[in-house]
Amino acid sequence: MYPPAENLGTDVYARLPDSLYLTDEPSSWLAARHVKMHSFLEGPSFDRAGNLWCVDLAHGRILRVDPAGNFEVVIRYEGEPNGLKIHRDGRIFVADHLHGLMLLDPRARTIKPYLQHAMREGLRGLNDLFFASNGDLYFTDQGESALENPTGRVFRLRADGKTVDLLMDGLAGPNGLVLNRAENVLYVAITHDNAIYALRLEPDGRMKKASRYIQLSGSTAGPDGLAIDEAGNLAVVHAQAGTVWLFSPLGEPLYRIRSCAGLRTTNVAFGGPDRRTLYITEAEQGVILRAQMPQPGKLMYSHTN
Repeated sequence: MYPPAENLGTDVYARLPDSLYLTDEPSSWLAARHVKMHSFLEGPSFDRAGNLWCVDLAHGRILRVDPAGNFEVVIRYEGEPNGLKIHRDGRIFVADHLHGLMLLDPRARTIKPYLQHAMREGLRGLNDLFFASNGDLYFTDQGESALENPTGRVFRLRADGKTVDLLMDGLAGPNGLVLNRAENVLYVAITHDNAIYALRLEPDGRMKKASRYIQLSGSTAGPDGLAIDEAGNLAVVHAQAGTVWLFSPLGEPLYRIRSCAGLRTTNVAFGGPDRRTLYITEAEQGVILRAQMPQPGKLMYSHTN
């Protein structure tokens, strides 16, 4: 249907040191998957000092990687952190599958629940989140949804910190999400449909007429994290395929960014002085990969004034 995407290579920016491996330590997340893993890196996001924050989903850790590539455990707690995004005031929000939306204080190194209910019921299991330029926070409530159990949801928490809007229900594994440049379309990775959906937003914020924007094929999982660049191109992590795709605003495949490490690519964030470097969490080997991109990433809410 389209010409083959051009290949882009990666190198390893940072590697979780052996001293932080927790291979033999159990967790509920690992037990549900009948595996042992030293870590499962997810949720990359940069702060204003150039530190890359990410999570270890398997062992309930929040990690910080300094500009020299050194890992530090900021906090470990009984949870399943997945997505992570930074508010422009420095607060760090974490999408936790067990506890809902969490708030991390990076100075005190404490974490506490921020939102545990929506629409008069408990959240089913958060996955990822994204800040709009006005401070509204979009997040996916994946729970245990799949094709045979399409119960995943997409919500928006207004900037007032109180008002919650349900944008869409009945989804088979809603995962990463990002707004387009105009912020009138919300792209959502639907892992178990192996697709990216486009949720069109009305001026009053209501969602109207969702559609399947990109249909992927292959991998033993589906799309995971998303990011967008200044030209409106969409970066899509293809989990368990060792790949990040870059699609044009028309949904045409432009580049295939291949992992030089394992196949468990999970999420992405643009960074570097000119925001032209794409940083990729890879969970199989516990590394942060990077690739040089043709366009800078869109400025994140954490870096706006």
